[in-house]
Amino acid sequence: MEYWIPVLAFVAIAATLVVVVSGVKIVQPYEQAIYMRLGKYIRVLNQGLNVVCPLINTVVKLDLRTQVLDVPSQEVITRDNSPVNVDAIIYIKVTDPKNAFFEVTDYRMATVYLAQTTLRSVIGEMELDDILSNRERINLQLRDILDQNTDKWGVKVENVEIRELDPAKKVKEAMEEQTSSERKRRAAILQADGMKRAAILEAEGKKKSRILEAEGLRQSMILEAEGKRLAVILEGQGDAQRLRILSVGAAALDSKALSVLSMETLKSVGEGESTKFFFPFELTKLVEGISQYMGSASTVPERSISDIKDIGTCIGNPDDILGPIPKVEDIRAQMENLDKMMDAEMKETNSLAQNPRAAENVE
Repeated sequence: MEYWIPVLAFVAIAATLVVVVSGVKIVQPYEQAIYMRLGKYIRVLNQGLNVVCPLINTVVKLDLRTQVLDVPSQEVITRDNSPVNVDAIIYIKVTDPKNAFFEVTDYRMATVYLAQTTLRSVIGEMELDDILSNRERINLQLRDILDQNTDKWGVKVENVEIRELDPAKKVKEAMEEQTSSERKRRAAILQADGMKRAAILEAEGKKKSRILEAEGLRQSMILEAEGKRLAVILEGQGDAQRLRILSVGAAALDSKALSVLSMETLKSVGEGESTKFFFPFELTKLVEGISQYMGSASTVPERSISDIKDIGTCIGNPDDILGPIPKVEDIRAQMENLDKMMDAEMKETNSLAQNPRAAENVE
């Protein structure tokens, strides 16, 4: 009997510890707990150490952190009868532990099922092209609908993200063909536009080239005409001066000098191989002039210096008759001026060729 006393004491102490421990509840910082006693809701236990009635209490802890729920993939028929496989991810957070525990059996499963039906309803009202191009709008619409429906459960839907939109295989092939055709169409348009621009630029280039060519031809014709004019003037001046020199020199010649010249002319004619000769004057007068020079005819009076001066007075001052004879320096100066004019014309033509806008202004 004495042996049972320690055993009973140990059992009593253990039972007391169990009762005390069952009345102490520790709630983590990211949790809240529902406290019920004998099937009756009492209150919500906050974070930290909480003491409740032992043995007859029930405490259910709920996680207040953001939870990620995966919406399984499902096939949805769009408004234009295109089958699409869609799945999504939902981010939820418990804001009211009491409603999350008492208003729904399992708020996680209920939120996932609600997301599936809502996703099917939203996508079924849209066409495939709108679904593919307006994914962000679908996410916002799903979030608003789910958040409104889960608010009575004490659950807040923070975000909804469509993870994958997978059209059927035949739809994909049709979309690829459409995309390929669209790209070919754009390529053809770009190619045609490039050819058009190239033709325009080529025509403009030919136009400007012809303008510059015509301008160069005009400048060259002007320079050539200017050169011909200067050459004709210089040649005429040379002929005039030559004739004036001959006239001045011939003014002092007498009959003897003319006879000597005539004899030299006959000598050069006689040295030729021809047997027929034509003289532009009477031969008798020529012989008479030669005989007079040789002294066999009547004496021909010689011209005196006064006679020569009188002849010069009649003809005029030789310097005035000859006029200014151009010197070598004067001709070089004229040629240098002509070269400068040609260089200026070439520079102007090159500047017009390098600057098409200037050529248009000149035009």
